Amino acid sequence: MEKGLIISPYEIVGSPLCVASDDGQKVFERIAGALKGGKSVMVSFRNVSSLTSAFLNAAIGQLYGSFSQEEIRARLKVKDMAQADLALLKRVVDTAKEYFKDPDRFRKAEQAALRGQNA
Repeated sequence: MEKGLIISPYEIVGSPLCVASDDGQKVFERIAGALKGGKSVMVSFRNVSSLTSAFLNAAIGQLYGSFSQEEIRARLKVKDMAQADLALLKRVVDTAKEYFKDPDRFRKAEQAALRGQNA
């Protein structure tokens, strides 16, 4: 495995507000590119003051659609995160694991919920 890479969402987004899924997508592309290149990745949330599940779903959650849990666990680490944000990240990761295990089940549940709201 090649040398590790430190990725800063603050630097990529250009703001302490990591809230938009579009910004999370930019972070995802950097992380995924490094992982595909065989690198380990440390994501430093230093200087990030606001973090949302939308951002984390895009930045971290969708990694589970491209890489195995084992690969992510072995080569992706986070640091400089507040306790509340770590709890949010755990929920995002748990949901992503479930979703990518059976995406059709999630889509069907979503469609059923939408039909129920429109009835």
